[in-house]
Amino acid sequence: MVVSALYILDARGRVLISRNYRGDVPSDVISQVKLKVIEAEDDSSTKPIIHDEQRGYSLAFVKVADIFLVAVTRTNANAALMLSFLYRVVLVFREYFKDVEEESIRDNFVLIYELLDEMMDFGFPQSTESKVLQEYITQERHVLESPRPPIAVTNAVSWRSEGVKHQRNEVFLDVIEKVNLLVGANGNVLHSEILGQMKMKSYLSGMPELKLGLNDKLQFEATGRPGQGRAVELEDIKFHQCVRLSRFETDRTISFIPPDGEFELMSYRLSTPMRPLIWVDAMIEFHPYRVNYTVNVRAQFKPKYTANSVKIHIPTPPDADTPSFKSASGRVKYTPEKDVVVWSLKHLHGGQELVVRGYFGLPSIPSSENREQAVRRPISVEFEIPYFTVSGLQVRYLKIIEKSGYRALPWVRYITQNGDYQLRMA
Repeated sequence: MVVSALYILDARGRVLISRNYRGDVPSDVISQVKLKVIEAEDDSSTKPIIHDEQRGYSLAFVKVADIFLVAVTRTNANAALMLSFLYRVVLVFREYFKDVEEESIRDNFVLIYELLDEMMDFGFPQSTESKVLQEYITQERHVLESPRPPIAVTNAVSWRSEGVKHQRNEVFLDVIEKVNLLVGANGNVLHSEILGQMKMKSYLSGMPELKLGLNDKLQFEATGRPGQGRAVELEDIKFHQCVRLSRFETDRTISFIPPDGEFELMSYRLSTPMRPLIWVDAMIEFHPYRVNYTVNVRAQFKPKYTANSVKIHIPTPPDADTPSFKSASGRVKYTPEKDVVVWSLKHLHGGQELVVRGYFGLPSIPSSENREQAVRRPISVEFEIPYFTVSGLQVRYLKIIEKSGYRALPWVRYITQNGDYQLRMA
């Protein structure tokens, strides 16, 4: 991929920042770029790649808040890489000054020119890792701290500097799975998926090599062990750039030299059908001047696990008032501005079943249809279950190899959380 020039435009197409890397773009091209980008933004069917055959250039653009980032090339460049680079530029900007908008661009134009010069050299992408850039482009003073680039820029491992030292060598790996679930009024699961993340905090000295093994079905098959324990078939896997993709494609081994500090190692998705972890059933009885609620919650996971910080949001009629509740567990609060009752439980043990009863007055008398429609909104549930993955994914090993031979402590933690978790009411 070769980029001839990069522009940052405001919402009207006026140039805030421009950087001509190769000198092969005429000065009047920016007027054409402005027109094409603004026209493309107005047309929702237009793709973020525009090719001008007459002038012999192509451009890719992304919009963030009220600004446009535009990359122009005169070669047959990889469009996906151009867009990926632009999004990477946005991430680096956010690491430095958080909000990426017109005002922040104007306030940090000196810093931005420094970053653009280091992230791309003569149109070729260089270092795009913010942690490496922050070593020699200071965030506070917005000037180069040292004229010498860090070793990581010229090293093959661009996301990590050499000479990293820690008094205590440790690695923390969090396997976090979020459950998206929709249950119909008849009790059938209409949609279910698991979105997983592996977040790592690496505090290791030197240049360590890590190898991670999972109970991945394809990994078992690649190593000739298809029958060993429960295997999980992962979908839509995305890795941090530190992972050696060629090694993973060959034998499904996750091998990498980690960045120093916190980063997301990988993400994945599973669309397998599942049983609701927390089941909620609400019975609603309408009377002329009141409505009665009986809500049952049941934890449908093993007793050795416990769900923490459980919150159940139950819809109520918009004209309900004078609430009263009876519950042996947790805290029940009526939130009239959202027309919901929130039942909060500090802990919900596996297999446990609890009940809450609520009573509301109905001072006005709208049609029964309006009230029924109001309470037919789905029940939503929030929760977090530590030491548990709903997919069954397990870390089989996490090996740390470093040429100095020091011993490091790996820590692995599993957490299952709610995503968009809803149960429709009958």
